[in-house]
Amino acid sequence: MECISVFDMLKIGVGPSSSHTLGPWRAAEQFLVEIRNRNLIDHVNRITVDLYGSLSLTGKGHATDLAVMLGLSGADPEYIPVESIDVIISAINNKKEIFLGNEIIIPFDPEKDIVFNRNFLPFHANGLTFTVYTDTQEYTSTFYSIGGGFVVKETQEENTAKETTKRNFPFPIEKAEELLAYCQSEQKKISEIVYENEKSMRSEAEIHSELLRVWNTMLECMYIGCHTEGTLPGGLNVRRRAYDMHKNLIGVLPYDNPQSWLEIIRMTEVKFRQILKWVSCFALAVNEVNASLGRVVTAPTNGSAGVIPAVLMYYMVIENHEANEEQITQFLMVAGEIGSIFKKGATISAAMGGCQAEIGVSSAMAAGALCELMGGTPEQVLMAAEIAMEHHLGLTCDPIGGLVQIPCIERNTMGAIKAINAAELALETDPKNAKVPLDKVVDTMWQTAKDMNNKYKETSEGGLAVAVNMADC
Repeated sequence: MECISVFDMLKIGVGPSSSHTLGPWRAAEQFLVEIRNRNLIDHVNRITVDLYGSLSLTGKGHATDLAVMLGLSGADPEYIPVESIDVIISAINNKKEIFLGNEIIIPFDPEKDIVFNRNFLPFHANGLTFTVYTDTQEYTSTFYSIGGGFVVKETQEENTAKETTKRNFPFPIEKAEELLAYCQSEQKKISEIVYENEKSMRSEAEIHSELLRVWNTMLECMYIGCHTEGTLPGGLNVRRRAYDMHKNLIGVLPYDNPQSWLEIIRMTEVKFRQILKWVSCFALAVNEVNASLGRVVTAPTNGSAGVIPAVLMYYMVIENHEANEEQITQFLMVAGEIGSIFKKGATISAAMGGCQAEIGVSSAMAAGALCELMGGTPEQVLMAAEIAMEHHLGLTCDPIGGLVQIPCIERNTMGAIKAINAAELALETDPKNAKVPLDKVVDTMWQTAKDMNNKYKETSEGGLAVAVNMADC
């Protein structure tokens, strides 16, 4: 069993894809560590990158090539100023050289040194291989981006440290039934069980501050998306919609930063149609930022990054105007734990499971978290997650042009609305009458993923991706 922290499930990074952007970026960083440990970096005179499977098929649309260049340059996706991304990429393309690890300048031509291979490696659909050459030797290393920004090697050596930490967890969890058993025996909420596990790795102050940093990144992302108009990059000519929708909803009340904006939204009209529009607006805003290489939080992936912020924002501005940091941290801990159960029992990678593994999981995470904030018992929280995923089973991943835009952005609005609906259904249901446990849905999702045709798994070889082409746009 893996040790998966809330902060593994909710990573701060750059869009548009956790599997195809953040993962390869992190793989490049890990490769730099490897060649440093082997005392090779000062002797490198050439480097090549081979992309395989889904990374190759939709790599251009997901900026995989840009991600590996940024990672090899030593940039950190969590902290890099997003406005400097174009500067770094332009310099590499114009000079045909790269500042490897921010230590040594070597020749590098992206058109020749990044190779898109359509074939799949057997271990995982998202494979990439780095090779460095010195005067006397070459060194090769292969990584796999398995969803949500997680990166592994086939030998799974990286999991050794996590296994050690796992054994120190006071409440080790692989399945939902184990989580529920702890809640019952300890008489604790799900968020309280998760908090005890997190404390085995971090101080209480660090947990609190990092969770708020995650939330503030989400809030800023929604704010930026609601205040940015124009057309998304990539060639589909998708017009941003959050700006116009927000403009119609907000009115003329004054604000000048994300927090004061949140307070102003609390003062707006909250009829049912307005609530639907606000939730949709929040989700659209995040994923429009994501589609333009902006900073988002994987929740559990970049392509599904809008669901959890939209639902938490809904709770704060519509459902509970007194909501504060306590509810924010509670929500994020429950969401992270539910996401980890899906990752352990199935997948959060669209390349492995289709969009059910992204929007479906994010909706389940948000539904369970909202349910707890609304007073749901642990049984009802897990029921909410189950309901949300049950109605995403079989959802395919078929991005037009390989871009995380159509239908991906709209799907976040649907996932958010379904999450709210699922939470409300669970709150009105006696868990004793539930017919489908969460673990059964996780198992079913994984079986569905294995049965799904590969052309519906983030390859852009089926569904809308072939029914609608770039020329139509």
